[in-house]
Amino acid sequence: MRQFTAIVNPTAGGSAGAAALLRVARLLREEGAELETEYSRSLAHAQDLARQAGERGRVVLAVGGDGIAGGIGGALSGTGTLLGLVPAGRGNDFARALDLPADPSALARVLLYHDPRQVDTIEVESAVHPRTVVLGSVYAGVDALANRHANHARLLRGAASYYAGGLRAVATWRAATYRVTVDGEEHGHRGYTVVAANSAYYGSGRMIAPGARVDDGLLDVVLIRAAPRRLFFALMNELKSGTHVARPEVRILRGREIRIESDRPVPYGADGEVDAVLPVTARVLPGALCVLC
Repeated sequence: MRQFTAIVNPTAGGSAGAAALLRVARLLREEGAELETEYSRSLAHAQDLARQAGERGRVVLAVGGDGIAGGIGGALSGTGTLLGLVPAGRGNDFARALDLPADPSALARVLLYHDPRQVDTIEVESAVHPRTVVLGSVYAGVDALANRHANHARLLRGAASYYAGGLRAVATWRAATYRVTVDGEEHGHRGYTVVAANSAYYGSGRMIAPGARVDDGLLDVVLIRAAPRRLFFALMNELKSGTHVARPEVRILRGREIRIESDRPVPYGADGEVDAVLPVTARVLPGALCVLC
């Protein structure tokens, strides 16, 4: 029987992390699994706890949203430690990409009995972060600004905070000029954003890269060029279904290493964490993480 160490982000969704874990923990223990719980003081602390648990041969459960899932998943990338997710944050986009069930009993069965799956991770390099590893995507532009607004929202939660943050960001955004290098080939771009996606989803269920797969060894690069704001708002609504990719304002590239540069200090985000500006390099690490899904 698997032995679990759950690492809880106590700030993800208020007390939602602890509540989500309680529902799953009871079911795990009823099946005879051993479970210990650790509460993180910060993302760095959560990563340290995850590494220590992995060194003891335990399955690590990341309890929270995409920030802690990406942080812990990144820390365990390349180590062979088995990762499970208990989604309890605003977005839960990587859990969505893995098609994890929301029902606690179904999720407990996945954690207890399903075989691990090898998935890709993303190595991220910039002046602020010499090397970090995340799971879902790296995005530079208006969406990173919207993510920053959502992270600081006090009254709204989940998709509503992202939508409100998006409206605020688009209202003040002016098009940036980018240089995007994909596997050594340069592409000029002027517009709203550039996204290097391992997962199809970001921003609380928005399907930014419908063709992205977490285990194909490639990143899908989505470029959205300059357009009237009213058109961009329509495009934002189409992110719910992924139909935006049919628009002429959207371009999709694919590659293993993506360098994103810009003509001004454009913010970029990675798995919900937004604390740096371009330039940034994103590099896929094929099959680097073992996940229960």
